[in-house]
Amino acid sequence: MNFIKNNWFSEIQDELWPGQMFSLKIKEVLHKEKSKFQDIQIVETETYGTCLILDGIIQCTSRDEFSYQEMIGFLPLCCHPNPQKVLIVGGGDGGVAREVVKHPLVKEVHQVEIDERVVELSKKYLPSMACGFENSKLKLTIGDGFEYMKIHKEEFDVIITDSSDPIGPAVSLFQENYYKLMKNALKPGGIVCSQGGSFWLDFDYVKKTMDGCGKHFAKVAYAVTSVPSYPCGHIGFVIGSLDPNQNFSEPVTRFTKSQIDSLNLKYYTSEVHPAAFALPRWVEKHFYK
Repeated sequence: MNFIKNNWFSEIQDELWPGQMFSLKIKEVLHKEKSKFQDIQIVETETYGTCLILDGIIQCTSRDEFSYQEMIGFLPLCCHPNPQKVLIVGGGDGGVAREVVKHPLVKEVHQVEIDERVVELSKKYLPSMACGFENSKLKLTIGDGFEYMKIHKEEFDVIITDSSDPIGPAVSLFQENYYKLMKNALKPGGIVCSQGGSFWLDFDYVKKTMDGCGKHFAKVAYAVTSVPSYPCGHIGFVIGSLDPNQNFSEPVTRFTKSQIDSLNLKYYTSEVHPAAFALPRWVEKHFYK
């Protein structure tokens, strides 16, 4: 799939966000191939740096990727009192792994990514993200996250799902039975956090995902972050906890500004954390009936 014309890449996805598109001016196409699972393009843009595109959808750019990676990682980690063992599903660019291993309480990180080519190409073209794979805390498995969790029961404190959008190889990661699998793979009191889409683009789908999570988790919430290169410049996370007393908007682990700087965090802070869960009233009324 080639969406580049006259040196402009356009993200056109009528199935996911009909009637709109986002475009970036391209300096150079660095790589293009069709892997066993998806079309992969890596381009150098005029203003957003290096950009990874899967099946015609922007996954990350070197300009703004940190806001997504930090929030999907530190929101659940800082809500858990002792997140020693973490599972990452997806995240083949290495960005989430880079952030998760920073947390001082995390001792062991397991990651399952289905497409080995995304990992290999990210190491070559996105080294500032793929450096996450080099950390001694991390063990990477190339395989299916669904199958992986079927054989891992009550092992993890936190499970983070960094998936692409709900088409292609990632579609199963948005379904209710996936949340049941995650529940079974968690220790008591465990927390999950998944890419949850944007309420501006598909409100009903986000609500359906939250409801699916709520069938298996005692507490469910939705948090947001700002990512300019994503549709609407906005994306959310569905987060669930097995602890019925969980208060997501109050982080258990809080960092001072000097600690934030020592962890090289650019977006997440202990003040940004509760703000991420503050939703517009029209959204709040329907998500938390």
